Amino acid sequence: MTSLDKPTEDTQQDDARAVTEAALFEAFGGVRGMVETVMPGLLFVTIFTINKDLHMAAIAALVVSVILVVVRLAMKDTVKHAFSGVFGVAFGVVFAMMTGNAKDFYLPGMLYTLGLGLAYIVTTLCGVPLIGLILGPVFKENLSWRTRNPGRKAAYAKASYAWGLILLAKCAILFPLYWWADTTQFGWVLVALKIPPFLLAVWLTWVFLAKAPAPIDVFAELEAKEKAEEERKAAAAADANGGRHRRED
Repeated sequence: MTSLDKPTEDTQQDDARAVTEAALFEAFGGVRGMVETVMPGLLFVTIFTINKDLHMAAIAALVVSVILVVVRLAMKDTVKHAFSGVFGVAFGVVFAMMTGNAKDFYLPGMLYTLGLGLAYIVTTLCGVPLIGLILGPVFKENLSWRTRNPGRKAAYAKASYAWGLILLAKCAILFPLYWWADTTQFGWVLVALKIPPFLLAVWLTWVFLAKAPAPIDVFAELEAKEKAEEERKAAAAADANGGRHRRED
């Protein structure tokens, strides 16, 4: 390696890290997505702590979730994170209203977290890491990493194991508290555990992918293939026209 090569390689690595960071930011919603995830539960536990009114707390959480979606729509922004929040809050409200137990507001989200943690582990054991399925389209590589990019597949496997273990560890804390702690204590612990495990999982994903081979842009490959085919057809047509003109002459 010459002294001129190193800055180029460093620049390429920096670009790869920047692309990875941007893709993760897009896939997981960034700061705004985290706010939309935390706000309904935070509002619920705050209101319930103050007045112990399950109905008021549940309705307030649902209303703020809907407002977040409306704001997204008004700004013509992606609504997938806000919509998922609305459905999660709605299920929680239904559970809590049916049982009359405020802790059941959190139960659907806890079951989803448990299922998601298991999905990360199981899909990785099956050779199709879930984080790769989520991020593949974001990186424009789709499933090319499965057969054509083994280093990237290994990074996705590590990241999926990290996500799965972190989510299962979170469940190991929350489910005992669901049975033993009172509603307000449980609610505040759950809110406190919303962001830190998520940030840890995202950071580990960034670390693994930043060191992995670059993604294969299958869309660019397809466009190049189509362009080459068009050029081949154009050249063939030009040759045919040239041959006809020569015969006419």
